[in-house]
Amino acid sequence: MTEAEAIVQRQLEAYNARDLEAFLACYADDARLWRAPNTLTESGKEALRARYRRRFDGAPSLHAKIVRRIAFDRFVVDHERVTGVPEGVLEAVVTYEVVGGRIANAWFLLP
Repeated sequence: MTEAEAIVQRQLEAYNARDLEAFLACYADDARLWRAPNTLTESGKEALRARYRRRFDGAPSLHAKIVRRIAFDRFVVDHERVTGVPEGVLEAVVTYEVVGGRIANAWFLLP
């Protein structure tokens, strides 16, 4: 497993445990989330904290499953299926960029 894949896997496990601090520890302080291809939705850990606190608090049976993963250098591309959320089932393809041992960018491709 590559370093990039290991950090993305750690954030997935923290997400499924709804452990906000462990989840945020996987992200750079200035991490950015994008709606693909180039719409910035959140920037910085405090923005991520607010987004994921709402998600974790609103979905006690939240669970993300990786349908398929590709690791390439500093990038990890996951096809994710999330259940236990008010919206029903969510699917997305997420490209994570890992820099310096932390997720620096994540691009979400939604249907």
